[in-house]
Amino acid sequence: MLVLARKPGQAIMLSDGTRIVVLKATNKCIRLGIEAPRDVVVLREELQKRRPQCEATSRLNAHQTDAEK
Repeated sequence: MLVLARKPGQAIMLSDGTRIVVLKATNKCIRLGIEAPRDVVVLREELQKRRPQCEATSRLNAHQTDAEK
C-alpha cells in the first residue's frame, strides 16, 4: 500500500486519468473529490462488496421485464 500525505486542495493522479482531490480534512473525516473517465466505475467499498448481488438482481429484473413483453 502506498501512503501519501495530502493537504486540502492537493490531488493525486492515477494512470487512467483519475484525479483524487482532498477537499476538506478534519480530525474524524476526510472529504475527497474524484474525477474519473466515464468508463471508470467509482464505488465506496461497502457498495463494491454488495455489487455482485446487485448485478444478479438487476439481471433477474431485466429478464423478468423482457419475459413480460
